[in-house]
Amino acid sequence: MKVTVLGAAGGIGQALALLLKTQLPSGAKLSLYDIAPVTPGVAVDLSHIPTDVEVKGFAGEDPTLALEGADVVLISAGVARKPGMDRSDLFNINAGIVANLVGKCAQTCPKALIGVITNPVNTTVAIAAEVLKKAGVYDKNRLFGVTTLDVIRSETFVAEAKGLNVDQVKVNVIGGHSGVTILPLLSQVDSVEFSSAEVVALTDRIQNAGTEVVEAKAGGGSATLSMGQAACRFGLSLVRGLQGEANVVECAYVDGGSEHAKFFAQPVLLGKNGVEQVLPYGELSAFETQARDEMLATLIADIDLGVEFVK
Repeated sequence: MKVTVLGAAGGIGQALALLLKTQLPSGAKLSLYDIAPVTPGVAVDLSHIPTDVEVKGFAGEDPTLALEGADVVLISAGVARKPGMDRSDLFNINAGIVANLVGKCAQTCPKALIGVITNPVNTTVAIAAEVLKKAGVYDKNRLFGVTTLDVIRSETFVAEAKGLNVDQVKVNVIGGHSGVTILPLLSQVDSVEFSSAEVVALTDRIQNAGTEVVEAKAGGGSATLSMGQAACRFGLSLVRGLQGEANVVECAYVDGGSEHAKFFAQPVLLGKNGVEQVLPYGELSAFETQARDEMLATLIADIDLGVEFVK
């Protein structure tokens, strides 16, 4: 099993690489790439950690060597959000980065499962899909927008609000991965009831949690550590699915035949082909139904922006 991280010298990439080095199954290979010359040093640093995971680092303009033989590719390369920016402000820089890297994946490891972390995910996943289509290797079951950060935030905040063990809290988050397109299904959380005011406040906090981190870091960065953890959870789930483990389910932003938009985040069953089945997200409350319907114009516009960028 080989996992490649593109953007491995950045804040998310280094956190993700550390977690993968300590949690990937024995015998796995971890390949790190970034344009930054420090990347081989990051790999050497990680190689001193005593786990049976081989780490190699690659730097420069071309990620081909890092991608050769990859089963899973996690893309975190790009610039981070700064105070006053929203994810759409990142578009012009990050769109080109993602298009280039996914193009290299198409050439080097066209069968790999690709998880896009780089924001704005609503748009960068659509870009990735169009690049793969142009290369003639698009498989909708092998491309994912990583929205797991919204899930772990939801689980953390619900546990805090209700005094629960976070290990016992499961929250599905549907839609997209920015602002109003993030919809936690609080009505479905087992054994918990929320007042209307609590639902509104919690939903708003989850939707704006990235801004909470950006402001708290006072210009020093965005959510890198929590995103690293979220990406690791999702990456490990992809690996477990590839290895044939049963009932591996994560929410992800996929081209799954949704009635709502070309790409839509909801629970998916993972397996040897990536997405084995897109699962129904269940019955929504009146609040959630309205929020879902109201987000769609924003989500569809984000997707269209990505398609037009590649065209």
